[in-house]
Amino acid sequence: MQEKNSKEQKQPQGSKKSHKPKKSSKNREFAVVAYSFLGLFLCLMGYFTYFQFFRSEEFINNPYNTRQESFATKITRGKILSVGGEVLAETVTDSEGNETRRYPYGSIFSHIVGYSTKGKSGIESLANFNLLRSNTPFLEKVGDEMQGEKSPGDNVVTTLDYDLQATAYEALGYYQGAVVVLEPSTGKILAMVSKPDFDPNTIAEDWESLTAEDNTDAALLNRATQGLYPPGSTFKIFTTLEYIHENADFADYTYQCTGSYTVGNHTIHCYGNKSHGTQNLKEAFANSCNAFFASLGLELDVGQFGTLCEDLLFNTSLPTDLQASKSSFVLEAGDGSSSIMATAIGQGETLVTPFHMALVVSAINNDGLLMTPYVIDRVENQEGDVVEQYEPEEYKSLMSESDASILQEYMSYVVEAGTGSRLSGQSYEAAGKTGSAEYSTGADSSHSWFVGYAHREDKEDIAIAVIVERAGVGSEYAVPIAKEVFDAYYSE
Repeated sequence: MQEKNSKEQKQPQGSKKSHKPKKSSKNREFAVVAYSFLGLFLCLMGYFTYFQFFRSEEFINNPYNTRQESFATKITRGKILSVGGEVLAETVTDSEGNETRRYPYGSIFSHIVGYSTKGKSGIESLANFNLLRSNTPFLEKVGDEMQGEKSPGDNVVTTLDYDLQATAYEALGYYQGAVVVLEPSTGKILAMVSKPDFDPNTIAEDWESLTAEDNTDAALLNRATQGLYPPGSTFKIFTTLEYIHENADFADYTYQCTGSYTVGNHTIHCYGNKSHGTQNLKEAFANSCNAFFASLGLELDVGQFGTLCEDLLFNTSLPTDLQASKSSFVLEAGDGSSSIMATAIGQGETLVTPFHMALVVSAINNDGLLMTPYVIDRVENQEGDVVEQYEPEEYKSLMSESDASILQEYMSYVVEAGTGSRLSGQSYEAAGKTGSAEYSTGADSSHSWFVGYAHREDKEDIAIAVIVERAGVGSEYAVPIAKEVFDAYYSE
């Protein structure tokens, strides 16, 4: 019995079964490794697929991507066209094969179309990949390559309206400033003018003078999207909206204007020290009463005011692929009464781009909904076949429909009985807000603003932002420019 027990101890029962867990453990480890690699492979393939279909164009079109230069050795850069078919940019090849980029309308489209020499800007940069991509038939491309010739690049058809662009350009005249025209229902950019301008046909020859340190014109700067200005009384759109949010009885508020408003050592004057008398909110908005809005500003919750302004695109990147500056709203709780009063009338440290203001009034016109702005309508090959069609997209609601309705009423009243009266009595209905934005203490130290829109049943509405630098009162300079653009649009 003892011998048997000792044998049993040497060979315990279940000794054969003890090997099975080890084998199973190794199988599980192998499976984990295999499935991990499979998962990584699938993720990698998924990323490559996503990149190919959704991100490849973005990376190829990056201005730092040198791969684009290799495209230019095989493809002749395509044309840029207006919505009406006018050629805004094209490549001309001489008998020796030398290529020259030609801009038939010169400085009229200089900032929005841009240039492709000494770097790229405007649509030339935005659509660089499209212009250097050829969708001509395969056999034709093979034939071109066999003969050592370049294939023609695709053409980019923009949303730009030649007549509106030329009208805005001529209306701005010798003044520095900017004009932006949008279609609120779609987000199409119809016109974009900035002055001082430049001739893109001679950009290489003029480069040194344009970029010289002593050149203060900053002609290469697109003032429409990159110029930052005090908004002046156009900012009363924001102040009004914030007061409406904070006060259900906003329509009952009145103020007795004597031509100025003083708190401590700081005084806000109405234009020309004009006494407007008793004003309600709608009347003060139409008459652009500074004293009224300075007083109103002190009643606002500064924190809520800042939140509203950020909801309306301050301190954030604008929804565009064009180079654009951020507008700034810097008022904070605890700031003194002088800063609050100045901010409420669009002065102080508040800065805004004309493009930003055009987006805001577009949303007001479109019942609060902002459409994503875009300037490329479609891409076509040389035969005119559509390669890529761009469609309107909703960006977001900047305000409620009821808020937009109130502002529509107030902006219409600006034209009916206020500072925008030069736009009344036309074949269209206009609405907007004027502004005179002080930038220094000099006698003629105001920029002239108008932002607004026009409506007529038989055409799409259009929105506009106009700034005329150092011109003075908005109603005297910016409003007539807006009128010329509206007149041109509704006469088509």
